[in-house]
Amino acid sequence: MRTPEEYQSDILKMKANVYIGGKKVKRDDPRLKGGINVISKTFELVEHPEFKDLLTTKSHLTGKRINRFTHVNQSADDLMAKQLMTRKICHLVGGCIQRCMGCDAINGLSVATFAADMEHGTDYNKRFTEYLKEFQKRDLTAACAQTDVKGDRSKRPHQQDDPDMYVRVVERRSDGIVVRGAKNCITMSAIADEIIVVPTRAMTPNDTDYSVAFAIPADTDGVKLISRTSSLRAPKGLDMPQAQTGDDEGFIVFDDVFVPWDRVFLCGENKYATLAAHLFALFHRHSYTGCKPATTDVVTGFGALIADYNGVYNRPNIRDKLVELAAVAELVFAAGIASAINGTKTPAGTFIPNEVYANIGRRHAGLNYYHELELLAELAGGLPAALPFAEDYLNPETKPLIEKYIKRRPDVSPENVYRCLYGISNILCSSLGGVMAVAGVHGGGSPVMEDIAIWRSYDFEEKKRIAKYLAGIKD
Repeated sequence: MRTPEEYQSDILKMKANVYIGGKKVKRDDPRLKGGINVISKTFELVEHPEFKDLLTTKSHLTGKRINRFTHVNQSADDLMAKQLMTRKICHLVGGCIQRCMGCDAINGLSVATFAADMEHGTDYNKRFTEYLKEFQKRDLTAACAQTDVKGDRSKRPHQQDDPDMYVRVVERRSDGIVVRGAKNCITMSAIADEIIVVPTRAMTPNDTDYSVAFAIPADTDGVKLISRTSSLRAPKGLDMPQAQTGDDEGFIVFDDVFVPWDRVFLCGENKYATLAAHLFALFHRHSYTGCKPATTDVVTGFGALIADYNGVYNRPNIRDKLVELAAVAELVFAAGIASAINGTKTPAGTFIPNEVYANIGRRHAGLNYYHELELLAELAGGLPAALPFAEDYLNPETKPLIEKYIKRRPDVSPENVYRCLYGISNILCSSLGGVMAVAGVHGGGSPVMEDIAIWRSYDFEEKKRIAKYLAGIKD
């Protein structure tokens, strides 16, 4: 397994194909540092007594100890360990841990490639398994590029006026394929070793050129990563772990990119391209039942702390808000546990989460996230939006004045009050806070997508049978 230093060294050696603010930059650009710090935690903690049993496991392929983010789940216990690991690490970075993208992609492809081979006699699963061995051996990180730009939403991929609105195969050669198109809203693409591409929706027989899945190094020729980076304000004089966090959301352009056959995992099998799209979403929504409770934990913690500092922690109206936040976090986490326990072992050997519980958990999280921010704003009041900058707090001329007028309870230092409000301001008023709010609703699929999945998989007919029995209705 890699160390944080080895991960960072490998990332910095990559070719410059990242664009930020109108310029092509290398991965040592300071705007990417926050995201690199987040990913580094997944390497840093592998020997930590509190994390090593969660963050590492045994490979089902080689029997060797590996990072859990490179593991294909074999049991309900694996899914629950991944969920708890995600929640605990997210606490340390104040939000999304990012590395679950690649983990969820390899889990989905392990099933889809096996199923495709069973029907078509292809060797996709063999290729994927060899890739997975290398992925585990090198302890790689991967961004999963699923969301296509989609163009006209009323049209399927093959119906678009511009055929590049979904990533597609434009050439099949003896040594591989050439792909063209773009993916957007792709987390960590500029700070990952690899990009794993899977389809974004159900594909029809007319969409075979779009029914493609593959993996490539993130600096492959023809790949252009146009990144939107976000971070928290972090002056050196106000040391805060929260302020080391950052995020990278990529617009990935595939400009006639060559992919060798040993890295192509589906090519034209529309039925299994649909399955790959579905399974990545399912695994990713299960991951959200770990990270979204963690995000709510952070919101709850800051809300409870500022209420305590304000001297109103035990007031009934404060209690009601905090209990509501706790209920959201634990119901989402409980849905993830239920999804794991009621999951299914597939013929490929991969253990997949229960679809209904995973989608209900993710839906509940997405529908509540803005309300959580509303509750935090009510608990904190308006000062997070008008808090003096840290540079003014650290200025010897203005610091005594700020401390005098920001003081709350006599037994709480003004500095602690300022730090708490500063942390809340980062959540509610920063560029990264805004990104996390939208991601809280749409990351892993908008609530309407969970509605569709629940409608498709939930047994409403059984509920009708219950009603008919109780009403004495006989068909």
